[in-house]
Amino acid sequence: MKQLILDGLRLTIPDVIAVAKAAPGDFALGMSDESRAAVRRASQAVEQIIAENRIVYGINTGFGAFKNTIIPKEALEQLQVNILRSHAAGMGPPLETEIVRAMMLVRANTLASGYSGARLETIRLLLDMLERGVHPIVPRQGSLGASGDLAPLAHMSLVMIGEGRAEVGGAILPGDEALARAGLSPITLAPKEGLALTNGTAFMVALGCLAVEEAENVTFVANVAGALSLEALYGTLAAFDPRIQAVRPHPYQIATAELLRHLLEGSSFVRGRDSADPQDAYSLRCIPQVHGACAEAVENARGVLEIELNSVTDNPLIFFEEDGAPIAISGGNFHGEPLAIAYDHLALAMTELGNISERRLSRLTDRASNGGLLPAFLTENGGLNSGFMLTQYTAAALASENKALCFPASADSIPTSANVEDHVSNGPISGRQARRVLRNLERMLGIELMAAAQAIDFRKQKLGERVRLGKGTAPVYELIREHIPFIETDVEMAPHMTKAAELVASGEIRRAALTKMAFG
Repeated sequence: MKQLILDGLRLTIPDVIAVAKAAPGDFALGMSDESRAAVRRASQAVEQIIAENRIVYGINTGFGAFKNTIIPKEALEQLQVNILRSHAAGMGPPLETEIVRAMMLVRANTLASGYSGARLETIRLLLDMLERGVHPIVPRQGSLGASGDLAPLAHMSLVMIGEGRAEVGGAILPGDEALARAGLSPITLAPKEGLALTNGTAFMVALGCLAVEEAENVTFVANVAGALSLEALYGTLAAFDPRIQAVRPHPYQIATAELLRHLLEGSSFVRGRDSADPQDAYSLRCIPQVHGACAEAVENARGVLEIELNSVTDNPLIFFEEDGAPIAISGGNFHGEPLAIAYDHLALAMTELGNISERRLSRLTDRASNGGLLPAFLTENGGLNSGFMLTQYTAAALASENKALCFPASADSIPTSANVEDHVSNGPISGRQARRVLRNLERMLGIELMAAAQAIDFRKQKLGERVRLGKGTAPVYELIREHIPFIETDVEMAPHMTKAAELVASGEIRRAALTKMAFG
């Protein structure tokens, strides 16, 4: 069993991914001694604020537009239950289990920082649910990413008080039954805890952690696909020369050109610099510039997430004066704008990777574009056979869909709560759109790889078996051929395209390229 200790300071994206994809019993989750002390101090501060009859938002007032409504002491526990019930207003299909698990971990880590006022036993229940596989059923729609992810987190938290629904052991049960099946009991929330559980960016962060991991994979695969297509199209490595990159020193352009040189090292499918054709089309020649810019967007999203993972994002927050007196300060750390803009940028970058991939696919299938190097639509006896004609249609459809999906959700806003919450980030929409773009991109890259392998086989027929692919592209070609045959006559293409997309999404393409390369 792996162990992960939370302290609100050192949670990483790999930590989140590992827990999100873990099975019940894989992880033992806890809090550091320092975290436990901070949590205890903050929860005691909430008790002191109530005892002193101080008016603090969310502790003894209503929420949102009800911020000026004072709640009597005898109703404070009911106030916390009510926020979960009323805010559990999401709609749409339930989130995947891995997103829910990531969201639970991120929320627990935020509470473990000791600024939210939640008690140790409340955080412990959240960790116990993760350890034992109690996964709340959370609808995917309803969060504007402004007062945090109110609706998704409310659905998550309802299970903690024995309400809502959760999946455990493959069965979907009422919250109290789900907890009981895992040997757990519902909790009675103390003042501030309902707000602390629901007011934050945990859903947005969960989406982002998964999206960044997926984007790093497909960004690498896009370079592999571009390299294999370049070989299939008898391209040149001239544009990847380090001297070209050095005089426009964008770091990710430089890194992409270096990766392409490694992938294509030793290839006899590329043409030399003494060729009468000195340069390729942009979709081949400009891979370092385009793919490099897209990789930079991925790294930007990663950087934003690494900060957000260990940030305190609810409201109000508990601090202490120099004399030790507690003070609750209201602010806006729950606003998802940093994440929303990063995710919109990510979606745009992944859309661009798909756009340039589709253009390479078009060159592979269009005999006029590749100068007659390859048979039309990568098939013999064209006319009777349509070959890869429709693969390009599908890639074009996916590219068009991605263009619609990369409209920046963060550019929109709509007021809520009687215009008190009058600007929202729409970060959850940005995150969900980015992941939909990523699914489409995985399919598009799979199609390109499948077509490039078909084209390589045609070139082998002309050049003979003695020719060799690059150090990084050869194992990828072999992997494709293990699962997808050379297509001699028309067959149903969808199963092969689906398999190619699975090889991309699973990381197998990336791993195949890296196994034979000298770095990575």
